[in-house]
Amino acid sequence: MKSDATAFKGDVPHVRRVRLAGHARVASIDEHPQREAGDPGLSLRRYAFSRVFLFSKPTTMVTAEEALPGRDEAMPVPGKHDVLGTPIAPPFPEGLEQAIVGMGCFWGAERVFWQAAGVYTTAVGYAGGFTKNPTYEEVCSGRTGHTEAVLVVFDPRQISYDQILRLFWENHDPTQGMRQGNDVGTQYRSALYWTSDAQRDAAQASRDMYAQELAHAGYGEVSTELAPAGMFYYAEPYHQQYLSKNPNGYCGLGGTGVACPVGLTTA
Repeated sequence: MKSDATAFKGDVPHVRRVRLAGHARVASIDEHPQREAGDPGLSLRRYAFSRVFLFSKPTTMVTAEEALPGRDEAMPVPGKHDVLGTPIAPPFPEGLEQAIVGMGCFWGAERVFWQAAGVYTTAVGYAGGFTKNPTYEEVCSGRTGHTEAVLVVFDPRQISYDQILRLFWENHDPTQGMRQGNDVGTQYRSALYWTSDAQRDAAQASRDMYAQELAHAGYGEVSTELAPAGMFYYAEPYHQQYLSKNPNGYCGLGGTGVACPVGLTTA
């Protein structure tokens, strides 16, 4: 299958690499004026492609040596959020913080956060792996090491990181390993990537607290990956705010029904 990267070669604007607060970095390019952010036909083809691998996707992480090499060309990024109207790529206003989370299929996960008061913008992409500027098809192959991820840019004066964590834990099942529901593969693993020491400490504490609540409810061990944030690679434009553009689109997101104690007393 021909990758999008081939189509982008020779006709893309300059690449931007921007360091976010803490250790997270974003790889993107300016929006390509001739590419539409949403293409229903393309979406259906990509969705069908991903589902073909339902029972054959790797559930063991690829190594750096085995991973696909990727490419220098980054994905085009829409200029504004389809719901919030804010930029989805840096630079962001001063005083905002970033969080990067993986909760399974990123279509439904992104909606959880753009609906939260105090969130400035969101975007979907790929994180936690090895392949540079991967395509969706490559991530679905399990040969990039990336998980489907959501970048959440928020105002800590309006919503705390603890509250972001509560949304994260309560809106998926962090005990399922390399899957979420019917979505199977390393790209659907639960993940928290911190962008500061404070986020690291909060993420680890929240994991421990929620693990106790889940155990009391009869769930297994929490399998969420916790690690420093590396590169966040933007996904294809049609993935961004997908459920806003396609309200009846697929959403495999589902929580455990177990309340998370994190953030309950945070103003």
